[in-house]
Amino acid sequence: MHFVTLQGESQPVAIGKIVCVARNYAEHARELGNPVPDEAVLFIKPASSLLADGGGIVIPAYAQECHHEIELAVLIGRTGKGISPASALEHVAGYGVALDMTLRDVQSRLKSKGLPWEIAKGFDTSCPLSAFVPAGRVPDPQQLHLRLTVNGDVRQDGATAHMLRPVAQLISEASHYFTLEAGDILLTGTPSGVGPVRSGDRLEAVIEGVGRLSVSVV
Repeated sequence: MHFVTLQGESQPVAIGKIVCVARNYAEHARELGNPVPDEAVLFIKPASSLLADGGGIVIPAYAQECHHEIELAVLIGRTGKGISPASALEHVAGYGVALDMTLRDVQSRLKSKGLPWEIAKGFDTSCPLSAFVPAGRVPDPQQLHLRLTVNGDVRQDGATAHMLRPVAQLISEASHYFTLEAGDILLTGTPSGVGPVRSGDRLEAVIEGVGRLSVSVV
């Protein structure tokens, strides 16, 4: 069982599944040569992929190229299925800072063969995650600034206002495929600027009004 912290709560929250969305920022889709999708592209990371703030990312031996992707994380606080966009944010318990670490060479190879690419996205330590702030402290999840540095150099600098599908719509779409349960996490996509990391690199991800996450590559 894996847990996260929600500020203001005395007990940690047990985590279920981690639902992720790909290509939710147009510029990121374009930088990787992918078409802008007309529906949410969803995949799942296992809870075993979680890495706490201050931890070390371990790049698996079967990969040569690991990329960083900063993302707004949404903690689900109320179970729902077929949730409407209008009521979707009522299901949010909190917001956090996440990294969706991606084995780009492995992902590209699997995509070229038409195969699933979970092993490129769901490996151990592939989901560094901060503590969560209560949803009430974030007046509008579509007005947040995201910034990622590697060894002090800015790599990603974006805003949730540029999401193709806002948080409420993502929750709604995801809940039509999967029942979203309390303790599930939704990763909402990454802005442009993704790139490789190597052993010894230090990553710092910040979402203003939400939190900060610092990890290193082992």
